[in-house]
Amino acid sequence: MKKEEVLDYLNLLKGGGTTNFEFASSNELWRASLDTIDFMPLASANYSGGVLITDWYSDNQNTNESIKITIRFLTNEIRSDALDIKIFYKKCKNNNNCIVTEQDGNLKTELQREILKKAAIYAAQKKDKNFKPYPGLKNERN
Repeated sequence: MKKEEVLDYLNLLKGGGTTNFEFASSNELWRASLDTIDFMPLASANYSGGVLITDWYSDNQNTNESIKITIRFLTNEIRSDALDIKIFYKKCKNNNNCIVTEQDGNLKTELQREILKKAAIYAAQKKDKNFKPYPGLKNERN
């Protein structure tokens, strides 16, 4: 390790430095995405890389068909272009004969809408929780 790297590391340990760590629990889009797909097993959840990938999921009704969802976070802002959602369908005739296709459609739109709706709720709750009126002024939220 170079001297500069060691000094930067020590500075971080002391609480200095310019690195800003944001925990996944404070990111409304990340939390909303996890909450929305919580019924599906996760294959990968990489907050620093901004990617959630589910494992193949199938309900008990049709075991020959499965779905897999990939969510990429393009920004932390709660807006319609913040997420890149890909939905893959797998249909199998038997264990060795499967076809995987990517599809756009209603499910992608509904999933995005649900995530954004939950994220907006989480952001409003965080804003209300962090609100502190300035002493001497009327509380404008009453």
